[in-house]
Amino acid sequence: MKIFGIAGFSGSGKTTLIERVLPQLTARGLRVAVIKHTHHDFDIDRPGKDSWRAREAGAAAVLLSSDHRTALLTEHRDTPPALADLLAQLPPCDLVLVEGYKREPIPKLEVHRAATGKPWLYPDDPHVLAVASDIAPPQALNAAPRQPFPRIDLDAISLITDFIQTHALRPPTA
Repeated sequence: MKIFGIAGFSGSGKTTLIERVLPQLTARGLRVAVIKHTHHDFDIDRPGKDSWRAREAGAAAVLLSSDHRTALLTEHRDTPPALADLLAQLPPCDLVLVEGYKREPIPKLEVHRAATGKPWLYPDDPHVLAVASDIAPPQALNAAPRQPFPRIDLDAISLITDFIQTHALRPPTA
């Protein structure tokens, strides 16, 4: 399994980019998983259902399974899980796209839109290998003047897909 991060601030288009890249990766024969981090509380369970009742009663985890899909609901009452722990829970796959987790030391593409008014992750994050943006990234202080940081247009999905496939790495082992 290899991993590659898609990072940026809210509203930059990370999910849309992943949505556009996934069909190209799967058309290339890759089995792809996605881990998405959110700062919002969420629940995919429904109040009153058996699984919800089990969680409310104190279950640390509930696994829902049908003929079509499986969902593992794990309560993080004390500490959120580390990315490595989440990766270990995935079924076998070739590539994991990690949305969010912008502070993780994994290879990543920064998604940036000028309209958001948010700061850049690059050049402060050495794990950002390129940016997908509607504007050029800032010049790093230590970069040679004729060596602009790699920028891929947000609509150049084939180029972005190539970049991800080329730069995805195996996660470090513990």
